[in-house]
Amino acid sequence: MRLSPRIPDIARLAGVSTATVDRVLNQRPGVRTATVERVMRAAVELDYMPAATGAASAGAALPAPMRLSFLLPAGHNRFIRMLGDMVGYAEEHWAPFNVRCRAEFIASFDPQELAAALRRHGKRSDGIAVMALEHPAVREAVSELAERGVPVITLISDLSNSRRAAYIGLDNRAAGRTAGYLIGRFIGAREAKVALIAGSLSYRAHEEREAGFLHVIDELFRPLQVVGLREGHDDAEQNYRQTRALLEQHPDLAGIYNIGGASDGVARALKEAGRDQKIVLIGHGLTPDTRALLIDGSMDAVITQSPHTTLMSCMRIFTNLRDGREALSGVEGTRSQVIFRENLP
Repeated sequence: MRLSPRIPDIARLAGVSTATVDRVLNQRPGVRTATVERVMRAAVELDYMPAATGAASAGAALPAPMRLSFLLPAGHNRFIRMLGDMVGYAEEHWAPFNVRCRAEFIASFDPQELAAALRRHGKRSDGIAVMALEHPAVREAVSELAERGVPVITLISDLSNSRRAAYIGLDNRAAGRTAGYLIGRFIGAREAKVALIAGSLSYRAHEEREAGFLHVIDELFRPLQVVGLREGHDDAEQNYRQTRALLEQHPDLAGIYNIGGASDGVARALKEAGRDQKIVLIGHGLTPDTRALLIDGSMDAVITQSPHTTLMSCMRIFTNLRDGREALSGVEGTRSQVIFRENLP
């Protein structure tokens, strides 16, 4: 799959600086009309934006913006909260796509509420991005929106056998395998116990991460014993209690894979037990909280993805669909990153 173009690529083709490209794409003043047109032509030629948007930004009449809704689970998952906040405060970055975005946080782990929100937003939106729950009610709501011509993109967690337009997120089975490989390598070739804490297996992403983790442990690290999975609903307090229970039941526990969010709850229980520098902890989502846990050694690694790139991919997919192109035209696959204390960005 070819890489998506970036601002330096547009600058090279247009023969201008990256600062000029940034000013043009974000419609800031102070750039000559001829230069604006040259930058826009380069952006369209490189498939950075649809031709209609480029022409409008260069001076033609601008069509009404697409109305996009992002439906995300409410709760304590700070990576998801960061993603939702970015929808609003990064509005200027979406200007080249001629869209208007809003984010709404829906009651976590409630498929009926999510299905109702999909139908509600479908009446006033031109496209919806959603972190989907694996449930027939959600699948039916997505199908109804597809019938009405309202495309739905699934984020972070996909929806099987559905009519969604595209999925943007990690290969979650590979992410789980990565976590299993890291824990196995950190613990070493010895008999030990490891545990998993998920947000909820109602998310296909969490189910796939668990499956990937178990497969790689069985393939490569047979001495490790997986002592079961607990659900913490991405809530720090629940994760704290689940971890305390695991420590009491398995005093020789050597590793924990937190499949979902709220790793701070897990780390707090480990610190209270004096085990935070002894038990390997792998989690997801680089946030201020997980960054601090990496620095103090409570976490050993974080598997993450770029929230800005995730949102940018959504914008490209929606504009592709609006202009009759293939949904994933010019969209780069989501890349996972493994962050340690020593390579913190």
